[in-house]
Amino acid sequence: MSTPAKPQVAWQWKRFAELKPAELYALLAARAAVFVVEQACAFQDADGLDAFAWHLLGWVEQEHDPTLAAYLRLIDPGRKYTEPSIGRVLTTAPFRGTGLAREAMREGLARAAALYPGREVRIGAQQRLERFYAELGFRTVSAPYDEDGIAHVEMLRSP
Repeated sequence: MSTPAKPQVAWQWKRFAELKPAELYALLAARAAVFVVEQACAFQDADGLDAFAWHLLGWVEQEHDPTLAAYLRLIDPGRKYTEPSIGRVLTTAPFRGTGLAREAMREGLARAAALYPGREVRIGAQQRLERFYAELGFRTVSAPYDEDGIAHVEMLRSP
């Protein structure tokens, strides 16, 4: 089985208030598709943190129509954790296996470093993705815990 070709992605950073309705719809639909439908996880996605986050949207042109391929949010320090936090990391189904999640995380970490120099970044990672985040420089700093029926761990990345 061959690896899908890496698509050309247009990365876009926006604060919540700057998101156009179509962009907001696309990111909420992607989050629902991945976290609610695919992972069969009933949880409150609208957690009150979107207004205090930078949103990274990765768009791919498909037949002259931009399609959301990857997404994450970078939450301001002091909102979820003391540190800035990256979460809701996803790649939409047609673009999985292309390295976009890793690319999105690199974009997120670069943005965190630029906005919050010298600060650690904390994440609440699904435990099954612990190795993925460790490869990006995160270290596990908590025992596993249940969040919405999925095992998670807190992880930190030094600046």
